[in-house]
Parts: sequence; C-alpha cells; structure tokens
Amino acid sequence: LRMFQVKLIITGDDFGYCPRRNQGIVDCFLAGAVSNVSLLVNGSAAADAAKLARRHNIPIGLHANLSEGSPVCEVLKTNSSLLNRDGFFHGKMGFRTALSKGLLKMSEVKQELKAQVELFHELTGHLPPHMDGHQHVHVLPEVRNVFAEVLEEYGIKYTRVPIEPGLHNCDWIPPSLMDFYLGVEEDSFNTVDVFTKHGIRWADIYIGLSTMGRNMSVSSIQSAIDSAVLQLPARAPQSGTVTIELMVHPGYPSVPPVGGCGEGPDDFSQSWERLHELQTLIKPELQSHYKSRNIQLCSFKDL
Repeated sequence: LRMFQVKLIITGDDFGYCPRRNQGIVDCFLAGAVSNVSLLVNGSAAADAAKLARRHNIPIGLHANLSEGSPVCEVLKTNSSLLNRDGFFHGKMGFRTALSKGLLKMSEVKQELKAQVELFHELTGHLPPHMDGHQHVHVLPEVRNVFAEVLEEYGIKYTRVPIEPGLHNCDWIPPSLMDFYLGVEEDSFNTVDVFTKHGIRWADIYIGLSTMGRNMSVSSIQSAIDSAVLQLPARAPQSGTVTIELMVHPGYPSVPPVGGCGEGPDDFSQSWERLHELQTLIKPELQSHYKSRNIQLCSFKDL
C-alpha cells in the first residue's frame, strides 16, 4: 500500500435534512471522522446547515434531490411530471418507476437541478465543488445526461459514481437491497461514458453501499478500504495518488414532525442506524487505521 498516497473523502450525505442530522454531521466533522458534506437544499434545515458549514469551515457540495420531498423550483411545485398525486416527488422507487414508464420530462429534471444549484449558491455563497444524487438518481438513464449537462454548464468538476469494488461478495446484504444496489451499479457503469464526455471527474474508488447503516463497523470500513486499495496496483494512476470516496449517513435520529424535505422524515432518518454510523465513524481505531495506512482525509475541493 506504500506505493501511492491514498486520499480519502468521507462524505456525510443529507446535510440539511433536520437539525439533529446537522448536529451529528458537525460532531463527526469536528472529530475528524467526516471530511466533506453533501447538502440537501430542499431539506427542512438546509439554511442552518449552510451556516454551520461556514462557521466550522466544512467543505460542502450539493446532494441533488429529485426523489424525496418537494422541488425548490417555484414553477414545478404545482404542476409537474416530477410530482405524485400528493404533490411530492415520487420517492426512491417511485421515481425509477415513473422514469421507466417515460412519465418524467427531462426538461423539468434539468429545471429543478439548476434551481437546486442556484439555491445552493444562494445559501453558501459559492457553487458546489461536487454534486451527486440523493438515492443515486443522477446515474439513471436520461437523468444522467441532463445531470452531466448541468454540471458542465456550471463548471462543477466532481460527482460520484457508485460502483463499489467487492459489493458482490457482501453476503450480509439482504436480497431485496442487493437487487437495488446491483441496479445502481449497472446504471453507474452505463453512466461512465456520459460523465467522461462532459469532462466530469469522480474518485478512483467509491465505497458506501456495503457499509451503510447497520452494516457499518470499524472492520467493514477497514476491509472495504484495504480490499479496494489492493485491487488498484493493476490500474494505479500515474500521479501516485489514489482517491477514495466513502459515503456515510451519520446523525442523531430525526424526531417527527421535525425534518425531511417537505413531507417529514423517513424511516431511515428516524432509525438507530444513523446514530450507529456516527458512533462508528468517530472511533479512534478508525482514525489510527487511516494514519497507519498513510491515508489522508480531504474533500473534493482539495483534489
């Protein structure tokens, strides 16, 4: 592992979801357990999150959201293909179903993505250095093209491509979830060319599906990093630096009705799994593991 420098970006997703999520992510950042965050601009505590990021100097990017809660674009709040009968986004699976049936207008997807970039800029005072998709919607067919266009238009350099090495060997993931992950993986493979064509970049290695929620442990993170790095020499970059993004979801559990993106917090946000991630990430054994492996924590804007 000593042949190259490993730079690890630990991204806390869903910043802005609720005050307790914000607090958990900030605590992780201050403990050196998260090095980057992704903001949900339609989250109920987004403005507060942006203030916290400024106060603590936390590197922040955009977690583009087309699947949970309400749009931020005024025009799309009332009458749009992106909304279900209740006037909210279609949901994680609902979005995918509507897309596969050809019900979503890509012009509206683009309009909403741009509105979210603009709101991010308004809240933080700068454009996002990186932008990814809540529930991985950004790698879906058609959406990936529009997403890439928006990034290129705004000069946003980095995104996330959720292809996780070793995912297939994770026998602790229940079959229904594994099906979803394998769908995400397939969509990601089909997205690589599109993002490349638009000059967008991402970390050399992505980790985060196999270590989410209850599946996160010190050893699951360590072995995911080690096995990923061990596979690298075959395609070790010329620069001698390897970047890894670890996607995490720490926080203190949401307490309804506070939180969410317009329709209250979801089950995962109210679960003990968020706190479990927080408690795992701040463990000193992890920090010393990074040091012993010469792994340097950083953010996308440091690359």
